Amino acid sequence: MFGAPGQVHAKTVIVATGAIARRLDFPGSGAAPGGFWTRGISACAVCDGAAPIFRDQTVVVVGGGDSAMEEATFLTRYASRVFVVHRRQELRASKIMQERARANCKIEFMLGSEVVEARGDNLLREVVVRTGESTKVVPAGGLFFAIGHDPASGFLDGQLALDADGYIVTPAGAVSTSVPGVFACGDVQDRTWRQAITAAGSGCMAALSAERFLAELGE
Repeated sequence: MFGAPGQVHAKTVIVATGAIARRLDFPGSGAAPGGFWTRGISACAVCDGAAPIFRDQTVVVVGGGDSAMEEATFLTRYASRVFVVHRRQELRASKIMQERARANCKIEFMLGSEVVEARGDNLLREVVVRTGESTKVVPAGGLFFAIGHDPASGFLDGQLALDADGYIVTPAGAVSTSVPGVFACGDVQDRTWRQAITAAGSGCMAALSAERFLAELGE
């Protein structure tokens, strides 16, 4: 391995580099100053949606897949109103997830639309949505990106087996990889749950697996 200290030799390695939530780039979407990332804009409704700044607020979810429907539905527990903004006229979510979201009276859809700006003071206050040639200002205290994640696996450069989306391939219920002695845990190999508690659990699995691997080598 190569790192800050230089070349490092190891008999076992645990890859726990995580995944990066995809975000859109528009005025106000970045960090302060000038942006509202972590000050009303997030990429994880399950992580942040219960925070006081989002309670009883109108919030916007960007995305049209199952994750977007799930996050929008989750947010209705705390928000007063949830707008789902999707750039296409049709959602990509499964039929059952769409039906569940559409049945929720707190959720409204803005299809064929995109967020073009976020505005506020010290916190997010409003979101500008463009539909065709027209724009609409939506007063909103929160905006959540639900457009997928990219696993941080590019540095592997083909050294481990990855799936089509770049997640490290591990057997169901295990953390071993295509290379003996190399284990992967957390969001870099978990494309489904992406939660701190499941990442920590798989991290424990990886640590125990590495320990057993070393024991088998007589270390």
